[in-house]
This record gives sequence, C-alpha cells and structure tokens, in this order.
Amino acid sequence: MTAASRRRRYPSDTSVAEWALLEPLLPVPACQTKTGGRPEKWPRRQIVDGIRYIVDNGAKWRALPVDFPPWETVYGFFWRWNRAGVVTYIRDQLRRRIRTGKGRCPHPVTLIVDSQSVKAASTVGRNSRGYDAAKKINGRKRHITVDTLGLPVMITVTPADIQDRDAARDIFWRLRLTQPQITQVWADRGYAGDLVNWARERLWLTLRIVSRPKGAKGFVVLPRRWKVERTIGWCMNARRNARDYERLPQHSEAHLNWALITMMTRRLTRKSPRTSQWTKRPSAQTPHD
Repeated sequence: MTAASRRRRYPSDTSVAEWALLEPLLPVPACQTKTGGRPEKWPRRQIVDGIRYIVDNGAKWRALPVDFPPWETVYGFFWRWNRAGVVTYIRDQLRRRIRTGKGRCPHPVTLIVDSQSVKAASTVGRNSRGYDAAKKINGRKRHITVDTLGLPVMITVTPADIQDRDAARDIFWRLRLTQPQITQVWADRGYAGDLVNWARERLWLTLRIVSRPKGAKGFVVLPRRWKVERTIGWCMNARRNARDYERLPQHSEAHLNWALITMMTRRLTRKSPRTSQWTKRPSAQTPHD
C-alpha cells in the first residue's frame, strides 16, 4: 500500500469537505520554509485521520491499524502540533467560523465554566493525579470553558483534588490575557465565595453563579450551565476521553480538543436537510383551485 492509496473506511476519517477546512490551518511543512527540511513522507490527511482514529476509538498508539502511517509518525505529529499550539489554533479558528456563520461576533464576551473528574489509568503518575473526595474519583479533573453556543474556548486538566475555585484563578487569568473582551462568566456553586469578588476586583470580570432550585432532587437542567455539560458529553463520545490514560496533562487536553475539533468540522460540513416538496411554500405563479 502506497502513501496515497489508503481507503477511508473508519467513521473517524475526514471527509473531503472536512479536510478542506483543516488543511489550511496546519503549519507549513518544514521543507517549504527558509530553513528547509526533509519532505514529509506521509500525507498529512492520513496523519490527521490516524489521530482522530485514536481519539474516537480509544485504542493504544501501538494498536494503530496498519493502513495508517506508522504509529511513531502519527504520535510524533500529535505531540509536536500540540506543543506548538497548532491544536488550540485549529480549535479557535473553527469556533470563530461557526460563530460568524450564525451571525455572532467571532470573539465571545460571555463564557460558561464547569469541571469533570475522571478516573485515571495506571499510566498516569502520582504527581499529576489526585483524589476528588466529593466525586470519590482518583484521577484528574477537566476544567472546560465554553461560549454560549457550547463551543470550546479553553480546556485545562489538573489533578482531581484541585478545587474548582482554586483552578479558576489561573483559568480566569489566562482568559483575561487571551480573551480580553470577556465581560462575564457563568458557573455553579463550586465557584462561589471569595472568587466572585476576586474576579471582579482583579480582572474586572463578572462571575455569576447558577444555583439549583431549592428542594430539587435528581438531575435538573439549569439555565446556561447545561451548555457546558453538553460539551462535556461531546468529549465523552470519543472513547479515548472516557478515562484519562495520558502521562502528561497536556496530552489529555489535546485529546479533548481533537474530539471537539471533529465535532466542529462535521457541524460545518453537514449538509442541510432537503426541504420536502410538501412543506415548500407555493410560489406566486402556482395556480390555485
């Protein structure tokens, strides 16, 4: 099998329309820069398909099927692109495209934040994991910030024993630096307390708390908060994210970002459903009985 003859047979493979979105967002190959470099042996579309296969199916890197490039090559691109900020750049560009397509400002001013604790595999070291006593989970915690459409703005992975309000101080600082237009953030009661005053006084950021109704039992859909919970559900559709297997928290963040990148490329390339002839409005020339 040659580099260009691979058939696309997996649900995670990119379509032609998806690749047209992703290819311009990838960095220029080293062989095309002034410093030069060796030409890449494998097509980048196959590299991206290999990364998406791992994220979607939750397989080990060494279990990558043979019709993809060698797993060392795919993992090398995964590692380098994440370290260089390429993955977050792609995520942000796709988010802006969806927002502008819906008539929204490309830069959100209102965000929603929440966290999720997940169990960690034995490959996760003690220095990057912890025990969440509230959820009774030994592993890591994902802090996910989204806009009002549920699209990702920032993803941070910490040990599970880090309190939400403690992690939020660093998250809000980074948001203020990278997203200076933000005016308010919605969150649950895990972020209440001194953090509200700290965000207002230090960052000029309004932190609004959404509480459960009094007397409510079981699962309740709460205003605004459900959007970030839906985003967490999107991440969990990718089997690699069902548990944390990564030695580095940065790689956990990359897998979450790739899952959401796939979601956004498919949303952008989704064909609009055809309008049935029975539901079309009759034109002015249509004769009436």
